[in-house]
Amino acid sequence: MARRAGVLTPLGWGTLAGSAVLYAAGFALGYPEPVVLATGGLLALAAALAWTAPRPRLEVHREVTPLKVPRGDAAVAVLNVANLGRRGLSGLRAQDRIGAAEHTVDLPRLPKGAARTVSYPLPTGTRGEIPVGPLLLVRADPFGLTRRVREYGGPATLLVRPRTVPLAVVPSGKAHHLEGPTSDNAPSGTVTFHTLREYVVGDDLRHVHWRSSARTGTLMVRQLIDASLPTTTVVLDTRGLTELAVDAAASAAVAASRAGFPVRVLTGDGPLPDAKPDADTVLDRLALVRPGTAGVTEAMRLARGGGSLILVTADPSEAARATGVRRRFDRVICVYVGPGEVSAPGVKVVSVASLDELPLTWGPR
Repeated sequence: MARRAGVLTPLGWGTLAGSAVLYAAGFALGYPEPVVLATGGLLALAAALAWTAPRPRLEVHREVTPLKVPRGDAAVAVLNVANLGRRGLSGLRAQDRIGAAEHTVDLPRLPKGAARTVSYPLPTGTRGEIPVGPLLLVRADPFGLTRRVREYGGPATLLVRPRTVPLAVVPSGKAHHLEGPTSDNAPSGTVTFHTLREYVVGDDLRHVHWRSSARTGTLMVRQLIDASLPTTTVVLDTRGLTELAVDAAASAAVAASRAGFPVRVLTGDGPLPDAKPDADTVLDRLALVRPGTAGVTEAMRLARGGGSLILVTADPSEAARATGVRRRFDRVICVYVGPGEVSAPGVKVVSVASLDELPLTWGPR
């Protein structure tokens, strides 16, 4: 917690300067009235400094909840302030920086031993990381001449993720791609380690990872996947990027991931950095995607074949180029988020103007 002594506000500095000028003028000209006014100003400053000089004993905690939220959903900062001192406090104001803006909350009077809780909404209309903090608690005198500022706690970060809608897994032409992973009955040599997760009732105890369990204090199990399952490859065109395009790509990737299938997410600049195929990591990485200048033709050409390819683009020419890779994938779908209609031989094109227009099932080619 950083502490700052009481300081004069701009109004306080103006009062000090005005009092000095009045005092000098009254003394030089021999008029008592300016001297009296100057004395009154200085007494007001002294009273204001005495008001803010005592160091209040406060317990302050600010929490951002939730820390990760879909775009457009509610997120709030909850501020708890408790007065641990022997006197009541008034004139408290909390200043919290939210992104590039500053949010100010006037706190009600805090009697001795009392606590107050206030909350204020956080902006979630734009995808990405929103820094929250540092939190400053300001105590000012009734005249606004002085103030004491103290910084509490550290900054937090709100991650606004893409919006998603529930979708069916894109059919790949292989029956088990529609039915879900079959790790327990997979052919020998096709089951491989995927990730570690917390144990849930019913898990096979043979899959417990004892070393990680001992380190974390939580029972962890190895999650295995059938490596023979087709991969869903999602290619996001980031030129002229819109929130709709990111939401559509996230919905397709999350649908496959939550069904237990391998997922790859690519842009014109390459794969998402450090993106594991689980839904939470995919959403975290897509939350940070920014507009780019590279097309996705090369990304589609170099993508490993097999399974399904889902191209999300607002460029009709990229949709047409998807026909060039259709033989390398079991299924190629283009989610077109641009104006007008497009068509591509051998490619199912789904034109959407809003996220709710994405089909719950992808249907035939």
